[in-house]
Amino acid sequence: MRAVFFRRHGGNDVLEVGELPDPAPGPGQVLVRLSAAALNRLDLFVRDGIPSIPVAFPHVPGADGAGTVEALGDGVRDLQVGSRVVLQPGLSCGRCLECRRGQISLCATYRILGEHVGGTFAELVAVPRENVFPAPEKLSDEEAAAFPLDGLTAWRMLITRARLLPGESVLIHGAGGGVATMAIQIARYAGAAVIMVTSRSEEKLRRARELGADVTLAATPDLPKKVRDLTGKRGVDVVVDSVGAATWRQSLVSAAKGGRIVTCGATSGPSPEEDIRYIFWKELSILGSTMGNDAEMLALLGAIGTGRLKPVVDSVFPLERAAEAYARLESGDGFGKVVLRI
Repeated sequence: MRAVFFRRHGGNDVLEVGELPDPAPGPGQVLVRLSAAALNRLDLFVRDGIPSIPVAFPHVPGADGAGTVEALGDGVRDLQVGSRVVLQPGLSCGRCLECRRGQISLCATYRILGEHVGGTFAELVAVPRENVFPAPEKLSDEEAAAFPLDGLTAWRMLITRARLLPGESVLIHGAGGGVATMAIQIARYAGAAVIMVTSRSEEKLRRARELGADVTLAATPDLPKKVRDLTGKRGVDVVVDSVGAATWRQSLVSAAKGGRIVTCGATSGPSPEEDIRYIFWKELSILGSTMGNDAEMLALLGAIGTGRLKPVVDSVFPLERAAEAYARLESGDGFGKVVLRI
């Protein structure tokens, strides 16, 4: 099969496109012929090398993918070859207490396609049956590949962890990122009264307004003052922060008393400036969130199927131009997902 892979960590110069052996589906697995795969910030980290997560070389990155069922492993009888599907990127043991409770992202052996094991930047991938879901009919292959990781993450952040209620206010950092573009739409879907979105780019703020943002704010040091002025000094009920070091103190100051800050990542660094006084004085809840479970994936698919949510694709590159796709993602200039057409 044709695939993108690397034999050592480094920059885009380590990326290769070539032939690797075809995978075969094991018991309980499904072989999927991929038609599109989306990049995530995670793919940059995996390319660079995550010290605590060794990978076997050659390593195929990629967490998100869409395609058709190519073959079924032993024991899989509820899928048809040729069915159009999307992949849920989270892998769990299926046996531990958390898995039995349905909280697969809390599994002690939780892994992600393309990070811990070979991923989707290839013509074929073998995955557990539990990770295969029907692709929404209204989406193109590129759109279908563009939502699982970020959409599932944003859904769990806002709906499950923050428990966003109709009429509440939300601040979302970093317009243009995959999580942010889905979070704007999910906040609107959940009935948020005011959705504030930040960016350093006026063009990204314009696009955010098109997605449903009520207020767009320049990502400047005085952001918390702007938020408080706009809310009568109250602050916002929920802050979505996947940026980390660059925005964390702003999130603490911008949150209302009793507010919730939910985080899924730290693209600008994992060690932010902290002031614990904001947390206890305002009785803030700090909520971590990673990916999601099957019930959340089904709910997300339902919302996408009705047209209430729509994946945002920034650009599409053929598999052979994977290095250009990585460069586009790394530039930070895009709005939405960078996708590989396979």
